[in-house]
Amino acid sequence: MLDKGVTETMGLRIGRSGLLAAALVAVSLAVVGCGASAPAPSTTGGTGGSGASAAAKVTLQETGSTLLYPLFNIWAPAYHSAHPAVSITTDGTGSGTGISQALAGTVQIGASDAYLSSQDMAQNPGAMDIPLAISAQVIAYNLPSLTVAHLKLSGPVLAAIYTGKITNWDSAQIAALNPGVSLPNLTITPLHRSDASGDTFIFSQYLSFTTPSWNTAVGYGTGITFPTVATALGEAGNSGMVTALNATKGAIAYVGISYSGSLATDHLAYAQLLNKSGQYVLPTAQTIDAAAAALVPQTPPSEALSLIYAPGANAYPLINYEYAIVSQQQASSQQAAAVRAFLTWALTTGNSPTYLNQVHFVPLPASIVQLSEAQVAKIH
Repeated sequence: MLDKGVTETMGLRIGRSGLLAAALVAVSLAVVGCGASAPAPSTTGGTGGSGASAAAKVTLQETGSTLLYPLFNIWAPAYHSAHPAVSITTDGTGSGTGISQALAGTVQIGASDAYLSSQDMAQNPGAMDIPLAISAQVIAYNLPSLTVAHLKLSGPVLAAIYTGKITNWDSAQIAALNPGVSLPNLTITPLHRSDASGDTFIFSQYLSFTTPSWNTAVGYGTGITFPTVATALGEAGNSGMVTALNATKGAIAYVGISYSGSLATDHLAYAQLLNKSGQYVLPTAQTIDAAAAALVPQTPPSEALSLIYAPGANAYPLINYEYAIVSQQQASSQQAAAVRAFLTWALTTGNSPTYLNQVHFVPLPASIVQLSEAQVAKIH
């Protein structure tokens, strides 16, 4: 279950009144859930503002990251309310689809938790990675009999679970990280994404950075081939991961933090993770900020940078930029202007706590907003 300190920090309070808040967040996330059980793409449209001509109306299409999907479903109606001539359709299809469709020009905005590969950049001149916010990922598990609020887990132990070397929750390796904790004699069911996913990119990069054997045998990416494990299950989208996690005692899953409301409602816990400095930390606004502060100064003008496994005693190891994948060249000047205006709004008004707290994201530092705005200005 989410502990009080973490949930208050992330804007979700659990208690007599907080149970209702958690339920409301879970409901809102369920409405915008994605993956195998995702609803049809939502459309924030309408007839436009009073006096707006048909020629002035623009529809922008966004698809991709299921971690970003809840935020886009908050941003889209808010932006349309302020700019009635612009409609934004959203869809949670996974970062891999968001990247491929944005590069193909099928959509104007591809949402992704992963930056473009060097091959993608070489094959698609003018493609850009534009960070819109900073997010995190949690390692959640279904162990209802556990009395401790948050197990301690490390990259090497997670790699051993996902390669089938650790198969039971009361294994010696997990017990060594959690002295004094009564671990259940229960088979582990590792869940992984079946779709091309930025969440898989984040998780597998953490395993690669912490576990040389994983890096050699598996590596990282949006669509890696997971090692064969008899009990493993593949699920589509973050909502699919949460649903399977809730239905399977002993399961473990990597889940975008924007779905932590659903985890709380389902009474699912998540782990303290071992960071680069040897400390076990939880995902809070403070630990996400600490990790970002350590690596953000290294961000190049292209903004393609991993924030995984940052140094620092208080740094949470699973954080990332949330990207809009956008082509500089748009189909028309009107469409280009609409994309520029929306992304500028997302980087300013949309980066306020009013929006980001609802999905437990943190805003971009001012220096990164400037870099993102410089890239947005190239859209034509």
